[in-house]
Amino acid sequence: MNIRPLESETDLRGAIRTNGRAWKAAYDDIVPESVIERVAASPTDERLDALFEAVRNSRYFVAVDETDSVRGYAYFRWGDDETKEFVGADEAGLKEIYVDPDDWGRGIGTALLEHGLARLPESITALKLEALSENDSGKRFYTARGFEPIKESTITIADESYSATIYSLSL
Repeated sequence: MNIRPLESETDLRGAIRTNGRAWKAAYDDIVPESVIERVAASPTDERLDALFEAVRNSRYFVAVDETDSVRGYAYFRWGDDETKEFVGADEAGLKEIYVDPDDWGRGIGTALLEHGLARLPESITALKLEALSENDSGKRFYTARGFEPIKESTITIADESYSATIYSLSL
């Protein structure tokens, strides 16, 4: 498995496919099927172009196999206006990390997390994220890697509110 920065719209399409498959596996009993289907839908070429422009110079990493197929991705943010309100000025946010369900348990998520952590500026003191509270696989993943739940919150998805947990990893 090779971890590298997002390089192309093909990478982004692979990450979007991974995201949709992971949503179906992780959130099936939490989020309505209609919402999951929207997330899993393939974007139009025009939408893909816009998304690629938005993230191509970011801290967006993909895990690719020997055929260059995306098996997972992680998206880190710090020091910009798009960082969530619970992320302080000297902290980074893990906006997204998803691995294709066929590859769960193979260390890809851990490798993506470690890759991103190694690229954070030295001034960053913590990595924070927000996850659906009922996402048991996410909860196990984050706590096994040293994240601690620090606060409860609410996430709005498709005009519905869901209980969420904010996690923090001290660096």
